[in-house]
Parts: sequence; structure tokens; C-alpha cells
Amino acid sequence: MPVRPAVTEAELEAHLHGICFKTGPPRRIGVEIEFLVHDARNPRCPVEPDRLHAAADALRALPLRSLLTFEPGGQLELSSQPATSLTECIESVTADLALVRPAMRARGLGMAGHGHNPWHPPRRVLTDPRYNAMEAYFDRWGDAGRSMMCATASVQVCVDAGYEEPGPLGHGRRWLLAHLLGAVLAAAFANSPTSEGCPTGYRTTRQLIWSQLDPARTLAPPLGPDPRTAWARYVLDAPVMCIRTDGGSWDAPEGLTFRDWVRTGVPRPPTQEDLDYHLTTLFPPVRPRGHLELRMIDAQSGDAGWVVPLAVTAALFDDPEAAERAYRTVKALAETAGQRPAPRNPLWRRAARGGLTDPELHAAAVACFAAAEEALPRLGASPEVRAAVAEFTERYVARGRCPADDHLDALYAAESDDLIPGKDSQ
Repeated sequence: MPVRPAVTEAELEAHLHGICFKTGPPRRIGVEIEFLVHDARNPRCPVEPDRLHAAADALRALPLRSLLTFEPGGQLELSSQPATSLTECIESVTADLALVRPAMRARGLGMAGHGHNPWHPPRRVLTDPRYNAMEAYFDRWGDAGRSMMCATASVQVCVDAGYEEPGPLGHGRRWLLAHLLGAVLAAAFANSPTSEGCPTGYRTTRQLIWSQLDPARTLAPPLGPDPRTAWARYVLDAPVMCIRTDGGSWDAPEGLTFRDWVRTGVPRPPTQEDLDYHLTTLFPPVRPRGHLELRMIDAQSGDAGWVVPLAVTAALFDDPEAAERAYRTVKALAETAGQRPAPRNPLWRRAARGGLTDPELHAAAVACFAAAEEALPRLGASPEVRAAVAEFTERYVARGRCPADDHLDALYAAESDDLIPGKDSQ
């Protein structure tokens, strides 16, 4: 690797302060959508790596506007370019999906929106040094790391950090809103109740898995009055997952934080480039990357299931009236959350297990979705998007349900049919 100049701890802290919250008027919106790739004829049959690699080569030849990547277990991800409006974001990603889905079908492959693979155990198909090091690192905490890497999928919504000044669209308020609203979004869009064909006892198994990972890099940082300083401290005190080298092994000494690495210079002095790479290995539920990346929403079923969480989140963050109403609604949940950071606090655990069957989360979701529906016309959302949000609200939120409940109903109905004598012969 090319030689880079080493930097001091103070320089790294200043760098983090400068890049984590890029403040200003909220103007842009983005989305990252992931899909589980499966055999189109038999979803329960794992797809061989050669088929996935061939599909990846074919998709990269398409004229896509979104960034196309594949996750360690073969999950397909499309990351939109920052859009200047909700409508632009939706239209751009929809156009890309209109190219990607037929290309996948032509190769006998399907794309499913589930927060966790419901069919088979995790199996890694990418063998890059990054993922070798990541797997070895997370194995110290058990099997959850392999499931996170290879068997989960999400809808990640990206919103601008907001104004420097206080107020409904200020970056400090939006940072706090993201963490409190996150439990409501996780519950409302929970869509991963099974693993290997069996219920796990959670509406979002994906959130359960995230709560079982290394807390030093997956929990939320302290939510105090100075988010920049809190984030810089969180980053530097997080363990180093991997140290990149010219060789095949990127493993890092166990227990080495980035701050320790800077102070000792062992095994080599770190650089700003190393810090920027370290940032990509941190997975809190809300990640500040200049903008705010909300990472708690399960992947959604259907061709356009991802549109609803994108539209609702955009409305609750970028419309001042809706943002204020959402903040007042979820602030009341702070006491329920307690002092433990997300996703290990009681509120997030209740969201993962019960979805909107939890009375407090249900009431908060009803209020937040109502605010979002009223805001969408002000954001210029199309009639189709507004209808999709209204349909989701009526079908799930108003009834205290989430998409996971549909999967559980279907599973229990199938089990009941199996118990009826002679059912298969009728």
C-alpha cells in the first residue's frame, strides 16, 4: 500500500468534527435498499457463488444511476445518488430497479425483501480481506456477526444533517429525533420474524441480531448536547476491526482501539485514510456521514415496498411541522428507553420483539404516520406515493400490525393446514 503521513490524535479529532455533521438547509434525500438474492424457482435453495458473480458482472454493465454493490452473503444493494427531492429519489431508484429485476430474472434469480433470510443459514460468498477480517472479529461475540453479514437486508434512509442553529430542523434535534424515532420505524416496518423457516419470537430478527454484536461499534453514542464531540470520542474509542496491509491478512490486535493505535503507533502509525476506513466498520443505528444514515429499517417486500419507509422518514425529517410533531411524540418515549443506548435499551428491544403490538410504540406510530401523511403533499409527493403510505397506514399502523405479522399469519395457517387430516388430498 502507498505510504501515507501519520497524523496526531488532535488532527484526527478535528477531522471527525469537520465531516460528521455537514450542516445547512435540508435539501437532499437518499436511500440504500438491499435484497436477498435467491433462486427464482426454489427460494430455499442457496444460490451458488458462481451464479452470483456472473449476475454481478451482468448488472454492472447496466446504465444505472445508483451505486450497485453486493454484501458478503450475496445480498444486492442499490445506493441512490443524493436527490434534491423525494420524487427525484424515488423515480431514480425505480428506474434502476426496472433494469435490475429483468436482468436477474433472465439468470433465474429473484430479489426478496426480508430483513433476515427466512430460508437458510448464513453463508458467505465474498472472500475479500475486509470480510475475512470482519468475520474473524465478530466471531469473538458468537454467531450473530455471520448472520448480520450474510443473512440480513435493510432499507437505509439518508437525510441531511440540518441547520447548525437549534430548531425543528437543527442538527442536534435531528440527531436526537433519529434515535428516538428509530424504535418506531423499526417496529412499524418490522419484516423478519423467521429464520430457517421457524419463528424466532421477534418481529424483526434483524434488530435482534444487531443487538447481539460488539457493543463498542454497534450501539449509539451518548446523545448529549454536543453530538460532534460525542461522535469523535465514540470513533476513536472503538476497537480497530482490521489494519489494511499489502498481504492477505488484515486482522487487528484484539482490544486495540483507534486511540490506542494513534498513541502507540503499533503495528504501524495510522493515517487519516486509516481513520476514514475505520469509520466504514462502525455500525450504530444512526451513522453521521455528513448526512444522517438511518440503519434500523428492515428490507420490505414487493417491487416498491421500500418507498413507504423512505417517504415517511423524509416527511418526518424534512417538513418542519411534521418534524416538530414527530419530535414531541417520540420525546415522550425517552423515559421508556432508559439510559442504555440503542439498540439495547428496553424501547428498542420491545420494538424488535413485538413491533406495533406494543401500546406505546403503536400510539407513537399512529401519530407519526399521521404527521407524515399530512406533510407529503407539502413535499410534492406524487399521488401514487401518498396512496402507498395511506394503504400501509391503514393495513398495518392503524391496526397495530407490521409486515412481519403477515408472514407469521401465513406460517401459522400453513401449519394448521398440515394438521388437518386429508387436507392435501382435498
